[in-house]
Amino acid sequence: MRKWWRRTATVLGLLSRPVYAWPGMDISLPADRQLHLVGSIHMGTRDMAPLPASLLLMLRKASALIVEADVTVSPPLTSATPVTVPLAERLSPDHLGILRRLCEEYHLDESTLAGLPAWRIALMLQAHQAEGLGLRAAYGIDYQLIQAAKAMDKPVIELEGPDEQLGLLLQLPDQGNALLEDTLSHWHTNARLLQTMIGWWMNRGPADVGNAFPATFSSELYHYLMTERNRRWKSALEALPAGAYVVAVGALHLYGEQNLPSLLQS
Repeated sequence: MRKWWRRTATVLGLLSRPVYAWPGMDISLPADRQLHLVGSIHMGTRDMAPLPASLLLMLRKASALIVEADVTVSPPLTSATPVTVPLAERLSPDHLGILRRLCEEYHLDESTLAGLPAWRIALMLQAHQAEGLGLRAAYGIDYQLIQAAKAMDKPVIELEGPDEQLGLLLQLPDQGNALLEDTLSHWHTNARLLQTMIGWWMNRGPADVGNAFPATFSSELYHYLMTERNRRWKSALEALPAGAYVVAVGALHLYGEQNLPSLLQS
């Protein structure tokens, strides 16, 4: 009865939620399941390591770590899907112009990109943008958490895994052209968002997290890549046995529209 009252009172705002020195929140599920959700950044800066001691202590006490995919063992996303439409016909003149400027800035071969599906080009550009801001995969939050969990002999549970993530990309209409267009259209906004999320971890505490995410996806793409996945993850988390879990997913899954915490609490 006491646990039910505390959970209900917290949801209604009668009790304050814990404030962590990182983008994180607690969710209580029935049958004695406790989730600590962490807003992860998949690439980070050297100064983002090591992780906060209190987060590592929470992981040590947890039953398992839950992540989108185990990035320490997952192979890179590749695809042999043939591309039949020239790049110049897949993009508007404005988008093509942005792409060519980025190819020049990051020393990328446009003819090589032209042979790739649009989703693959988008991911390559996003990776180059992050690296240009000083981010590296080895300092990503989920990477560090997975390494720590394995050192503690904690189970690492994947919500998706690399094969399912690749399948999501392969099923995008027009080989992910909308993802590439959104990447190009919101290039500078995405850079500012990365810097904001780095600040949350560097400054040991996010400020006004809920209003920090501008719209950088079209509504259809957001529904496919965010909302639908959040709903599947909700079902997976609700099927967990009793225990305490640290759950690390991309920050947008925690704070965007139809976010994972709101679905779990609905």
